[in-house]
Amino acid sequence: MSYAMEIRVAPDGPVPVYRQIVDGLRALCVSGKLEPGMKLPSVRELAESLGIHHNTVAHAYRVLAKDGWVQIADRRGVLVDYRERPPTPDDDAHRQEGKRLRHLVAELRGKGFSGRWIVTEVATALDQNG
Repeated sequence: MSYAMEIRVAPDGPVPVYRQIVDGLRALCVSGKLEPGMKLPSVRELAESLGIHHNTVAHAYRVLAKDGWVQIADRRGVLVDYRERPPTPDDDAHRQEGKRLRHLVAELRGKGFSGRWIVTEVATALDQNG
């Protein structure tokens, strides 16, 4: 499956590999590259294509299923689940999430990350999520 090649993992990075898979597949769902009903690669297929252990992929699929992004169906494999579009956030939600984002930026700056790096990473995340 060609979209599997869009998922990148950094085994030595600060984010656990299973979380990188979860985030990558969720981004593909949000962007519309993975549509409801589409079948994902088997655990072993995705693990092989990413060069990681199959238990890591299985864990990522279980997290995605728990969060409502996929369905794990016997004999049919892992399918992208249907998700309704979330409602437009109100002013209070904007304030809360803005505060959360500012705290994250402050934490990253405190760890020595440059503003330019943060902006680049946010832009990349936005591009990946459509």
